[in-house]
Amino acid sequence: MAFSDREILARIVECEAGGEGETGMQAVACVVMNRVRVTYGEYGRLDTIRQVVYQPRQFTCVMEMVGGQYNMQNIYNMRPTDVHFQVADWAISGNRLTNLGFALWYFNPFKPTCRDNFPSAVGRFVIRIGDHCFYNPTAQYAET
Repeated sequence: MAFSDREILARIVECEAGGEGETGMQAVACVVMNRVRVTYGEYGRLDTIRQVVYQPRQFTCVMEMVGGQYNMQNIYNMRPTDVHFQVADWAISGNRLTNLGFALWYFNPFKPTCRDNFPSAVGRFVIRIGDHCFYNPTAQYAET
């Protein structure tokens, strides 16, 4: 049985930010929805949560194998609870964290500082929430 877009979003939220608290989970959901809603650049060619989440090499939690090893923490092994579905519903209904801007990327640098640009010059650092650094698109992103 295929997951609905709502369940895919709840699973990616749990997998990518389940330990980051409600704001961290909302931030991840916002990035996914920002990619669904952006009308230009690489993500402007995607229309659904499913297309965004399953786009190759975008989210580690969608990969069953990472570095030649089975990735135990993937969306197929997640069991989202009410809080994950609430965050998914919140984001799908158009809510967003205003301090996040229109971030299209995030990553965990595994250190206390965030890079200024990600990836390369298409994203500019906007905020750190929990362990994740978030990046808004630059003008160069439009050319992707």
